[in-house]
This record gives sequence, C-alpha cells and structure tokens, in this order.
Amino acid sequence: MKSRIIPYGRQWIDRKEIAAAVEVLKSDLITQGPKVGEFERKLAEYCGAKYAVAVCNGTAALHLACLAAGVKAGDEVITTPNTFAASANAVLYCGGRPVFADIDRNTFNIAPAEIEKKINKKTKAIIPVDFAGQPCNYDELLALAAKYGLIIIEDACHALGASYRGRKAGSISDMTVFSFHPVKHITTGEGGAILTDNKKFYEKLKHLRHHGIIQKHDKGGWYYEITDLGYNYRITDFQCAIGLEQLKKLDFFIARRRHLAHLYTEALEGAEELTVPHEGGPAEAVYHLYAVQLNLKKVKKTRREVFDYMRKKGIGVHVHYIPVYRHPYYQKLGYRKGLCPNAEAFYERALTLPIYPRMKKGDVSYIVSNLLKAVGRNL
Repeated sequence: MKSRIIPYGRQWIDRKEIAAAVEVLKSDLITQGPKVGEFERKLAEYCGAKYAVAVCNGTAALHLACLAAGVKAGDEVITTPNTFAASANAVLYCGGRPVFADIDRNTFNIAPAEIEKKINKKTKAIIPVDFAGQPCNYDELLALAAKYGLIIIEDACHALGASYRGRKAGSISDMTVFSFHPVKHITTGEGGAILTDNKKFYEKLKHLRHHGIIQKHDKGGWYYEITDLGYNYRITDFQCAIGLEQLKKLDFFIARRRHLAHLYTEALEGAEELTVPHEGGPAEAVYHLYAVQLNLKKVKKTRREVFDYMRKKGIGVHVHYIPVYRHPYYQKLGYRKGLCPNAEAFYERALTLPIYPRMKKGDVSYIVSNLLKAVGRNL
C-alpha cells in the first residue's frame, strides 16, 4: 500500500495549461513572443497596476527592482529577517547593505516602528515582505516612505491576490515583486514579475531585463547598443501561456486556501500548545503558508521532535524562516545572532503546515490529528 504523503505546497496544473504550453511550443516564437506581453497585461489588470514586467524568477524580479530603485554601493535597504534570503540578497547584488528590522509579534511582518529606528542618511529603500500572504501595515509604511523620501519595493511573492484596504498587492507600493514558483499561488514553473505605476521604473526594468540593449534601426535592422549592464532575465512564451491559464484560476485558488486556513484555525484554536496565525485589520491574507507556533512550555516534545514525527507520518511540515542574518554567509558579513529578538523567537517556535488548493478536508483532519498527538494532546 502506498504511504500517504502530503507536501507543504503543490501546484495545480491541468489539461488547459498543458494545451496552452503545447500550442506555443508548436509555434515559431517560444520566447520573447506575444504571450509574454499578454501575461504582463493580464497580471497588471488583475492587480490594478499600470505596468508589469515578467522575468525568469522572483529573485531576478527583486534584483531588477533594486536596480531600478538605484540601489548601489554605500546604500542601505531595510528589510525583514523573516523571509527567504532573496529579499536581502538582491540588495547585496547591487552593492548595497541589507539592514534588518524586527517583526511584529502578531503578523510576523516587518514592524514599521522598528524600521524607523534603522533609517539614516544611507537608507535608500524598504523591502517589506508580505509573509505567508498577509500584507504588511502599508498605512505606516507609506507614511514612513513619504516622510524620509524612500522607495518601497514590496516583496509580495507570498501574496498574489492579497489586499490591503481593498487594494490588491501590486497596486500599493512603488514596485511590487511576485514569484511564480510551483508552491506559490500561480505557477509558470519558474518565473516572476515586477509591477509598478511608475513609467520610468517600468522602462528601466524592461531595459535591464534584456541585457541593457537598445535597438537603433536607423543605423540598420541589425544594429543595437548595450547602454547599461543588463541581464538575461527573460521569461519564455510557453511559461507565460501557462501563467495566463493559471491567472484564470487564481481567485478559485485563493478561496480554497482561505477555506483550508479556516479549517485549520477552527480545529486548532482551542489547543493551548499552539498559536494559530492572526489575520485582522485592513489586510486580507491569501495563505501561501499556514504557520503555527508551538508553546514550548506546554509541548512535551522539542520542535525538532514534533517536526520529525509529522514527517514520519507523511506530512510535509516545514519551518519558515531561519532569520536571514543567521545564515553562514551573512555571519561572514558581520551580522550577529540576537539582532531581531521577535524574529528569532518566532523562528524557534514556528512550524509550517501544508496548504495548497488540491488539499481536501480529510487531509486537514489527518494533519491536525497528528499534530495534536505530536504536541502531547489527546495522547
């Protein structure tokens, strides 16, 4: 009998995505063709932004956004430690220095009051991360940016379709970055995008995506010039064909994720050994992740023991995230443990449960039952 395996995240691809990709693969243009522009237009329209630039992955999107913002050697960019390292790595790619501000203990997002403590003359931008699909406090972030003349590059790789005061992620910040990795809300295999209402940012992003090339047909149809150090961060037409089909399903995917999160919260709220995610105020979350916290004073096992127990039961729990500055590379750059106490406390207690649209109510029941056993409840 095949053992039960529930991954922490999984794509939903069906015959429509496959047919769309095959149609492009049979055509003359499989990259830099019409599907890229169509996907960009539909994505921007969905999010309420003027422009979208699709690229090969979310990390490339972050890098280009930092370049478009003018981040360079000597600049500082404030971000959260509770994220995948790409949010901070993009600053390093540009020669800047990431500065880490601690998180809010309820939302696990970067705390605006902690950001303000870190702002100085070197500060160029802020990269807030909408952790797990819950938008940050953009009332305060936008006020800070206006007060100090800073650019906001919103890392919404977890938050496609999320909203803040009725505005979708992608229409709030100076630039917003999305990822289309298979565990995200929609997928193109790998892929990413930057959305903006700023035409100058838009033109620079497009320019840098394609090697920094400018075509000059007045000098001949073959002639081009490289005017800036750009990158080959292009996405393919067949990926964007998949993305177009995925966009049609996005609202359904979000509804499924919110429903599954509700089932988790309803089943776990009374367990004193656990703290469930908080959602409230003007933000509507889309639950890329469902991260609980273990009350280690109540739990009869260590987090590692709970993690291992769940994995042995075929449940793909995970931990999001090791604070970025605690990775060996960042330690070599001079960052030290203890920099952001709230983020470190969250990391020590966090456990991510599986959540993705194809999950069923029975999967949630199986996960909850085993989690309660693992933490010493109902034994």
